[in-house]
Amino acid sequence: MTTTSMETSSPLYAVVDLGSNSFHMLITRQLADSVQVVDRVKRKVRLAAGLNEQNILSEEAMAKGLECLSFFAERLQDIPQENIRIVATATLRLALNRVDFIAKADVILGHSIKLLSGISEAEYIYLGVAHTSWSAENRLVLDIGGASTELIVGHGFTVKKAYSLNIGCVTYNQQYFPNGTLTANNFTQAISAAEHAISAIKAEFCAIGWQCVLGGSGTMQALAEILHYQHKPSVLTLEFLSQVKVKLQSFDNISNIKIPGLSPERSPVIASGLAILIALFQQFSLNELTLSNGALREGLLYEMLPNSHTINIRQRTISALSQRFHVDQQHAQRIKRQISIIFAQLKTAWDLPNDNALDILLASGDLHEIGLLLEYKYHRQHSAYILTHADLAGFNQSDRQLLVAFVSLYKGNIDPILIKQQSAIAAEDALKLLIILRLASLLCRRRKDDKLPKYQISASNKTLNLFLSTTWLTQHALIADELKQESLQLAHLGYKLSVN
Repeated sequence: MTTTSMETSSPLYAVVDLGSNSFHMLITRQLADSVQVVDRVKRKVRLAAGLNEQNILSEEAMAKGLECLSFFAERLQDIPQENIRIVATATLRLALNRVDFIAKADVILGHSIKLLSGISEAEYIYLGVAHTSWSAENRLVLDIGGASTELIVGHGFTVKKAYSLNIGCVTYNQQYFPNGTLTANNFTQAISAAEHAISAIKAEFCAIGWQCVLGGSGTMQALAEILHYQHKPSVLTLEFLSQVKVKLQSFDNISNIKIPGLSPERSPVIASGLAILIALFQQFSLNELTLSNGALREGLLYEMLPNSHTINIRQRTISALSQRFHVDQQHAQRIKRQISIIFAQLKTAWDLPNDNALDILLASGDLHEIGLLLEYKYHRQHSAYILTHADLAGFNQSDRQLLVAFVSLYKGNIDPILIKQQSAIAAEDALKLLIILRLASLLCRRRKDDKLPKYQISASNKTLNLFLSTTWLTQHALIADELKQESLQLAHLGYKLSVN
């Protein structure tokens, strides 16, 4: 396969985040209006652990941080200066001797570090979520860092309220879990202290309100990985957080923590991060939190990129994948038109879910043939693999599961287990949407717009009536036969398809 000129000429962009727990470097390039990660480097510096009670950063902590930046500098020298953003956050905001560290760091990096205020950090975190996570409603975004916790309410790309609290998983670890001791009393004190800090700003946020809650910090990602190991959706609830807290208390000390799915590098600060998250859930009476695809680094990155606000998040992802895997986009549009027609005719009778579910169904029309680039025979499995492992900005884990189920089952035998395993919508609703995709694909078998039939479709409970011209059916014997085969597939699931 040849490399396109767009792929070779696209400039690199870099974002470096000097966090209180970790230093991160993200290197990307634009590809088909989307972002392709080229390199990602993370080092657990735990800078906040080097702050003493007078907020003086120790020489040892500074030396460790500067050594990390010397590694980053090697990679940054190949990237245009105007395409680099380097920021520092909570620990360096607090450190009284930060000027010494930043001056030395600037020399090592050959680039100026921008010290973000708490509000600026919160706003960039929100933008990172807005650029990478699909949500039509007002949303509450939470981010627990090493020395600060950011809370933001916004809609679209607009921040309505942002705040940064001086509570973090590294600083709380030192304060409430001394020497790594895990006890019920330590958890109670940490949660109580966090709740007290949150209560001061609670009313302002609640007055604005939100319909969904998103978060993407290390604590939340670590907890989601535990759920993933258990083959459960990555949706955090207070019940699950309480279960993890009880499990952590059984280990007595942080150094002994062993929870399936929890990485060793996150174990040292999981207890303190969990305590803050429980406090957030309790103070704001949250039902659940969904993992976001981006945060601070993504916010800084997308603000550098041209036209970043004008392209729909999901469409940007779909367009990039379609171009990268040479999807027949005319045929995809053909399938989507038929999906829309069938959906409109069945929506009332089947009480079909709209909005996000329909969006994912249409995305499956765009991407159901993405695996054809590899080969035809197993292209549905290839499509499922690609979409399972690709960076799908705008689609959370539940969305991804439903999308993978659709592309896996758009033709051929229907495995109901895939439908039941997804958690985006009710299994019966997912099955109805899958039937729409399968019929749309079948009716477009000729892959020519002028050969599409005029038809009507209606439903009564689990009985579908498809009305087609007798002449058209006679002229398209293969499709007519496949409609008969489809009726047999649906019969196994308790549905009846009648072609009249």
